[in-house]
Amino acid sequence: MTTMIAELYDALREAGASEDKARAASKALADYDSRFNKVDHDLALIKAEITVLKWMLGFLVAGMVSLLFKAFAQ
Repeated sequence: MTTMIAELYDALREAGASEDKARAASKALADYDSRFNKVDHDLALIKAEITVLKWMLGFLVAGMVSLLFKAFAQ
């Protein structure tokens, strides 16, 4: 079931749009809004995974630098 944005519907009705067109436009915008919310959620998950990967890479580089320093410092 699709939802519609009541504020947009009311604004379009006051602007002179027909009831069918105002209802269709507010439903279409609500569908796009729900899609963007899903994309935002997916991007937040990817951003969290990238943060973990950055930390892992930082520890790996620090370990390699310490091993290189140990090998050449003796």
